[in-house]
This record gives sequence, structure tokens and C-alpha cells, in this order.
Amino acid sequence: MIEITGPRVDGTEDILTPEALAFVDHLHQAFAARRQELLLERQRRRSEAGNGRDPRFLSATETIREDPHWRVAGAGPGLEDRRVEITGPTDPKMAINALNSGARVWLADQEDATSPTWANVVGGQRTLYDAVRGQLAFTSPEGKDYRVTTPHEHTPTIVMRPRGWHLVEKHLAFTDRAGRTAPASASLTDFGLYFWHNAEELVASGRGPYFYLPKLESHLEARLWNDIFVFAQQRIGMPVGTVRATVLIETIPAAFEMEEILYELRDHCAGLNAGRWDYIFSIIKTFLGRGKRFAFGDRSGITMTVPFMRAYTELLVATCHKRGAHAIGGMSAFIPNRRDAEATERALAQVADDKRREAGDGFDGTWVAHPDLIPTALAEFDAVLGDRPNQVGRLRDDVHVTAADLLDITSAGGTVTDAGVRSNVSVALRYIEAWLRGTGAVAIDGLMEDAATAEISRSLLRQWIENRVVTAEGTPVDRALVAGILAEECMRLSSAARAAGAADRFDDAAELLAEVSLAEEFPTFLTIPAYTWFLVDEAEREDREELRELAPAV
Repeated sequence: MIEITGPRVDGTEDILTPEALAFVDHLHQAFAARRQELLLERQRRRSEAGNGRDPRFLSATETIREDPHWRVAGAGPGLEDRRVEITGPTDPKMAINALNSGARVWLADQEDATSPTWANVVGGQRTLYDAVRGQLAFTSPEGKDYRVTTPHEHTPTIVMRPRGWHLVEKHLAFTDRAGRTAPASASLTDFGLYFWHNAEELVASGRGPYFYLPKLESHLEARLWNDIFVFAQQRIGMPVGTVRATVLIETIPAAFEMEEILYELRDHCAGLNAGRWDYIFSIIKTFLGRGKRFAFGDRSGITMTVPFMRAYTELLVATCHKRGAHAIGGMSAFIPNRRDAEATERALAQVADDKRREAGDGFDGTWVAHPDLIPTALAEFDAVLGDRPNQVGRLRDDVHVTAADLLDITSAGGTVTDAGVRSNVSVALRYIEAWLRGTGAVAIDGLMEDAATAEISRSLLRQWIENRVVTAEGTPVDRALVAGILAEECMRLSSAARAAGAADRFDDAAELLAEVSLAEEFPTFLTIPAYTWFLVDEAEREDREELRELAPAV
């Protein structure tokens, strides 16, 4: 059986039961090896792209794309109308706010909006356990009570997002049949615990076990998920096809395999989502060494209306509706500020424009990150949908997207400014610092930042350094410049935190940001070293702190 190597935390007795761990172990015995093979395939394809091979539509699967007859399973009970979905982490307070929000769906996020501390991982599962059963409640340290006031049958349908294939759960140790021990897969852990505890209860309540699948890079990864769904349903005696999955198209390789991904998951698939922020990060990362053809300007200039992003979203809608799947729009980063009416007005206007465009393009629903944005988003989709639950019947035969359209990065423009460089450093530093303290979704400068937007910030810094970019003001962007700004921002932010009497981890965050942006090796995800150095390995953390005293990282 999988061994628990983490400490006892709230929820351990209810969530990490022998039966649940046995199920997670069976998932690993059946699928862990294939996961490793697919991660190696990711490395191979990334190396090809770095060496000059552009992604392309696959010739080997052309017959799947040309076959007009197949369709996906489509919406399960409670997923027919997805016009507004609220995203958020799975801590009790945020979960209660989501369940009371009036959204049609709650994306219960164990991934980019959650810092994967062991307490958050287990506690998030406990939150979901209680939410599924209509018994979730929370009292804050200040004594404020939070309760779900919406009748259970009218709360948003829960769609849970597990962590991606690339991540591990180091608080669980898995031993394979050959006797080799390694950390558990975070994906199999998150999925397995949620499915085991809640699948039957969800079906009994008139809904079902529904999942968002993050960061897939190929149809073979979708096939693995489909096989996991079949295995899990058979294991508990549930009819195959009860599970529904919505796949985030948030990597550039996946954009070239949308139909194949739908095909592999067709018995369990509800739709695709345009995961815009990770998609931008994936492009930067994939083509990091390929020169100015793939270079971006300031992050603020990478909007959803630039040609390559329009091609991506138009292709997604057309692909989904061709196959009977929902097309779900992405999250605008703008959020309201209840203490600043002018900032709120600007945010609402930005969100309205974004959702109006999505609804007009044929999306069946969209994401928001804050309850106050729901009326604005809902109004835009109501104006297009009316009484219809979705737009799946609206085919986009007018869409003809080529590989060149998806790779037309230069169309976005490439102006970099001094302010843009400093903003990337500051935003990434503040987000990482919050993540290290256990918070995975953070409001910064009027925008909702999560791991994906922090990835954009740190990867843009590296791209500009690699391409020897000079800002519009004439400043060369190099390691020395970024390191200097990082030192200044760390000093400013840590001083402000300490003056306010707040605990902070800006020194740790600065060390990590320097490593993932400026070091010779460019980590594929900043959360991998962040997790190992700061959330798990205490011995390594102590060693690094001793080294920092001898030779500060910044």
C-alpha cells in the first residue's frame, strides 16, 4: 500500500483512510509507468521544438479529424448549462463563497490556484467531501461564521481540477512491483481521493464525478486519463461513461491535437476549455531558444484579440461544436476592488468586453475568478444564449485555422518597456511569496494571479534575456538588470511587510525567482523546485539557508 510520509493534518482520518489509499495504490500500480513514459515523450517533443521543429497537425491521425460521424458523450447531469463558472481554491471559506455565488459550475481547483502544502492537499479533499454532502461550514479565526445558504440542489455543479501529470505528491510514497519506491503522482492522488470518496454520492445527488484535466500535451495523455476513468468506474461498480471530463487546451502541442484529445476521451468528454494563461506560457517555454520569431513584448500586450490567440480560440470553438462538446472560455484576470469604485468600474468593463467576445464567438460558457464578476459575465452570455443552455448546435464552418495561424506570434507585437520588466519581477516575486505561505490565488495590482500568470512573468524575463532585448527606453535586458531589480523589489516588499508586522517569505521567493529565471537551466515549471525546496524537503531548505548566509542568491 502507499505509505503516508507526511505529518498528520486536519482531515487525515476522514480522507486518508485505508480503503482510499488502497484505491490510490491500485491506480499507481496500473498507470504510474505509463505516466513516466508520457513525461519522457514530453521531453523529446520539447527538445524537437527547441531544435527547430514546429508543431504540426498529425498525419497519423488525419482519419480521425476527417471522419464526420463521431461525437463525444457531452454534458452529464448538472453540466448542461455552464454559462458562468467560478474558479477557486478548495479551502473552506473560498469553497463556501463559490457555492453561494450563483455560478452554474464551481471549478474546485487543487491545481494552479492551490499552493500544494500537505495541509492544503488533504484539507482541500475534506472541503470537497463536506461540500458534496451539503455539510460544509467554516468559522474564521476572528469568529466569523461562513455557511452555504444556497439550497443544495441549486449550488454550482462541482468540477474538480487535479494537479498535472508533471507534479508529484511527496507526502505519499509509492512502491511498484519491482520494489522501487518513489513519490506518488499528484494527479493520481488528487483524482483517486476525490473519486473514491465522492463519486457515488455525487451520482446519488443527481450530478456526477466531473473533472477538469490540466496541462495535457497530447492525445496519448488523454488516452491515459480515459483508461483511468474506465478503471476507476469498474473498480467501484459504476457504469462506464458516468465520469465527465473537460480538457484545458493550455499547451501549444495540445492546440494541434484538439480533435484527437476529444476522440480519446469521447465516452467521458464534456468539452474543452481555452486555458489562456498557461497557453501563453507554453508558447514562451516551448520556443524559448528560437529567437525573435517567437518573442513577446510586455505581458500587458498579449491580449485575447491578437491574431494568434484569436486563431486558437476560434479553432477550439469550431472543434468542440463539430463534435458535440462544450467550448468554455478562459478567465479574464481583471477583478473588482470593493474599496475602489473606479477600479471596479474599469474591471467590469474589461470583463464585459472579454465575455461579450467569447459569447459572440460561440463559447458555451466562461470562467470568472470573483463572485462580483458573475452578473457581468452572465449578462453577456444571457444576451446570446437566451433560454438555450448552450451553443453546441452552432457550427463554425467559417473557421479555417492553419498551423501558421497558431504560430504567428510576431503579430502580437514585441515592444518591451522598463515598466514591463519591473512589473514582471514584482508580480512574480509577490505571487511566489504568497504561494510559499500557502496561498495559490492572489490579487495583485487589480489582477488575479495564479501559478500560470507567474509562469508568464518569469518566462518572459528569461526570453528577453535570451534574445538580448533592449527596452523602448533603451535599457538592455540582461541577467544583471533583472537581478538588480529583484534585489530592489525584495528589499522594498519585505521592508513594507515587516513594518506592518506581517510574516513574509520574500527572501525565499527571491531566491526561487532568481533560480527559475536566471540560472543556466530553465525549469519547465517553477512549482517543481518551489515544491521540493520550500514545501517538502526541510533538510534541503536548511542547507540552502546556510548557503544563503555565505553567498546570498540575490
